[in-house]
Amino acid sequence: MTRDEISNGYFNWIYRMMCDGRYPKTISFKKLLLRLHNIEFTYLIPKDANRAEDGLDLRRRYATLPENDEHHPRRIMNVLDGPCSVLEMMVGLAVRCEETIMDDPAYGDRTRQWFWGMLSNLGLGGMTDELYNRFEVDRIVATLLRREYEPNGKGGLFTVRHCDRDLRTVEIWVQLLWYINSIS
Repeated sequence: MTRDEISNGYFNWIYRMMCDGRYPKTISFKKLLLRLHNIEFTYLIPKDANRAEDGLDLRRRYATLPENDEHHPRRIMNVLDGPCSVLEMMVGLAVRCEETIMDDPAYGDRTRQWFWGMLSNLGLGGMTDELYNRFEVDRIVATLLRREYEPNGKGGLFTVRHCDRDLRTVEIWVQLLWYINSIS
């Protein structure tokens, strides 16, 4: 496999994981997710390094998939080397949420639900390829990364109603926990 085939295969794997079966095949979010994949996840709160690690863990999962057996996982990891993207962080966080705190066989796998909830809160949930606006995506992601959203999280990944703390000052994992607690 070439470097491009590995990189494209990885992106398509993430895309299928988050989009297949959610919308009709005529609706695509590839432009949006590709842009999120091309923006580095940077953070101001040191513990958010853990969210970057969750995102990078997706690469390890991909490298060890059975269909990649013919390709050495180390080669795949070398090709996918580099900083975590915003897309990887969000998908990694959705996976971590589902697998570590929200796993419930009665509801099934809700990883996509967590991911699309974050996209919707950012204001990107309806940005199909037909409605794609790169400048708007870049503006919204910059607001997220600089933590310039509202104190209750509106415009960030999670909105917590009646929150007595400024979500801009707490790590993303705590925001997620408070969000889940607020909807339970």
